[in-house]
Amino acid sequence: MAAANHYELLEIATDASQQELRQAFRRLSKHYHPDTTALPAYQAEEGFRQLQLAYLTLSDPERRRAYDSSLKVVVPVAPLAPQWRMSAPKPAPVRRALSGGEWFALLLLGVAVVFSLVLGVGLAWARGTELLREPSWWAGCEQTAGSLPSPAADVVPAVAPGAAVQPSAPGA
Repeated sequence: MAAANHYELLEIATDASQQELRQAFRRLSKHYHPDTTALPAYQAEEGFRQLQLAYLTLSDPERRRAYDSSLKVVVPVAPLAPQWRMSAPKPAPVRRALSGGEWFALLLLGVAVVFSLVLGVGLAWARGTELLREPSWWAGCEQTAGSLPSPAADVVPAVAPGAAVQPSAPGA
């Protein structure tokens, strides 16, 4: 995985477009990703880190110009630290089509929702529950102001009408 520069690492030309760059990265990442390769773990990890660094550098136009200008001036430099430790900006999100597995998961989710609705309505129907009932506060109900219970009907007087009320004893 020793390449002279990022272009050789990604196996693309120096004037490659963003789409060619993305395709090369995706193709090589499948080869070097630690989860999908037959290479030893340390070699796969290092190769994948180098691929990520190359892609992040070349996918940003400003960083790519700086990298291209540094390629023209070749100065032999001893390696100071691994390049993968440099903080790199996150790539811009790319919209993509849903995969077959994602479509299948959405289909299963839709089937589960329909099944639960059918199950709920079926159980309510089997128990004889009224499926549609208008609430009492609905304006379309046939209750009128005369048929509504008065709020005072719930109040029961403490003393019968006409009875004498005795004052309470002092201090009680």
